[in-house]
Amino acid sequence: MSAGKGTEKKISTPLSDSVIRGLAAGCRVLISGVVYTARDAAHKRMFEIAERGGEMPFDFAGQIVYYAGPSPTRPGAAIGSIGPTTSGRMDAYSPTLIRLGLKAMIGKGLRSDEVRRAITTHCGVYLVAVGGAGALISRSVKSASVIAFPELGTEAIRLLEVEDFPAIVAIDSSGNDIYRNAAP
Repeated sequence: MSAGKGTEKKISTPLSDSVIRGLAAGCRVLISGVVYTARDAAHKRMFEIAERGGEMPFDFAGQIVYYAGPSPTRPGAAIGSIGPTTSGRMDAYSPTLIRLGLKAMIGKGLRSDEVRRAITTHCGVYLVAVGGAGALISRSVKSASVIAFPELGTEAIRLLEVEDFPAIVAIDSSGNDIYRNAAP
């Protein structure tokens, strides 16, 4: 049975298919473990690497990518404010990365039908974080380090260690979508 609207689940990375299948659209999750950040420029580069058959900056198996770029880090903090960016800007690249093993994405806003199909075909999930809550979300980040494309600045790929990172399931592995308020 899937947990849906009004429920909350604690999940840890890497994500297994059984954990993903247990998440229903509308379910709140608290994520602990590793989450990677990547935005537009990093997605374009990873897509180009995939097209060439090159080696990705990290192993996608069971992993989550957060569409975010942090603001400057204040003294004593692991990271600056780190709110979600609009997910649709990654839609041209996401189906390829999902096919390569990426299991979850965190952002805000609608996703294309192609992304929703990739999520259902490859047992993935799309999560949303609350826009405007970047300062609160940053409290869940215990450490952060740039692992790829440092020349991209805030858009570099970062490895975040998170504890109880809050998100909501927007598209579940069956294709149910809170933005469309209906099953596929």
